[in-house]
Amino acid sequence: MKLWGVDLGGTKIECAVLDSDNNLEVVLRKRLPTESAKGYEHILSQIKKLVDLVAEEIGEVPQKVGFATPGVLEPESQLMKNCNTTCLNGMPLAKDLEKILGVPVKLANDANCFALAEALMGSGKDFPEAEVVFGVIMGTGVGGGLVVHNKIIGGHHGIGGEWGHNILEENGEPCYCGKSGCVEQVISGPALERYYEQVSGEKQSLKTILQQYQEGGNEFARATVERLIEFYGKAISTLINVLDPGLIVIGGGVGNIDLLYTEGYEKIKKYIFNKGIVTTPILKPKLGDSAGVFGAALL
Repeated sequence: MKLWGVDLGGTKIECAVLDSDNNLEVVLRKRLPTESAKGYEHILSQIKKLVDLVAEEIGEVPQKVGFATPGVLEPESQLMKNCNTTCLNGMPLAKDLEKILGVPVKLANDANCFALAEALMGSGKDFPEAEVVFGVIMGTGVGGGLVVHNKIIGGHHGIGGEWGHNILEENGEPCYCGKSGCVEQVISGPALERYYEQVSGEKQSLKTILQQYQEGGNEFARATVERLIEFYGKAISTLINVLDPGLIVIGGGVGNIDLLYTEGYEKIKKYIFNKGIVTTPILKPKLGDSAGVFGAALL
C-alpha cells in the first residue's frame, strides 16, 4: 500500500509517496509553491494540483492523505488555529481537503509530523525501546511534537507538545500568544539575535554571534550564548520532568548548535528532578527537511 503525505508550508507544498510494503521506500516527491498571499482557496487549488500531478506521474490515486500543517485542527470545532499562514486560521481545512480530493484526510501539526517521522524513520530507529519520543523545533520559533508508542499525542485541545509557549523568563519579552517570556521569546533564533542587539547595540546574525563566541574576546557574544545554554537547560529539564521521554530529537536551525549537546546537556542536570542525573539521549535529526512530509505520510 502507498502512503501519501503532504507538507503544507508557508512558501512550498510538498507531496511524498512512500511504499509501505517495501520498507517505506520513497516512490516520488514533488513540490509546488504555496503562494499563500493569494488566499485560502488558492492554497486548496495548489494542493489539488500537486496531488493530481503526483497521481498522474505514478499512475495511481491516493486512498487517503496525511497532512503536516503549520498550525492545528481544533478537535472540537474542526477549524484551524495557531497557523503562521494566517489565512488558514478559522477554516475547516480537513473538511475542505476531503471535499476537493475525494478521499479521507488526517491532519497534524508539522512539529508532530517531524517527531513521528524521526521516531519511525530517523534517529528513533536506533532507539526502538523508546516508548516516548519528543521532537523539539528550535529555529525561527520554538515548537514540539509528542509521540507515544509510535502515535502522535495531539491532546485534548490539539496543542500536545507546544512547549514553546510556556513561560521561561519572568517579565521577559512579550509574545504574540499574549504572554511574556515564553520559551520562544528566549531561545529561538530571532530572540537570541534580539538579545545580542540589546546588550551590544549592534545587529548581528546568530551565525556571526556564534562565530564571535568561538573566537573569544566578544563579551556580548559570550553573554548571548551563555543565556542560550542556561535557558535551554531549564526548558528541556521541564520536558524531562513531565514526560521523561526515551529520546529527544532537536530540529530547526538553532538545534544545529553543537554546544546544546555538550554544555547544554550538562546544564539540564542543574534543573532536573533526578538528583542531577540525566541519561536521556538528545540527538540531531536524521531526516532533515524531509521529516515533515514523511511524517504526514505516516499519519
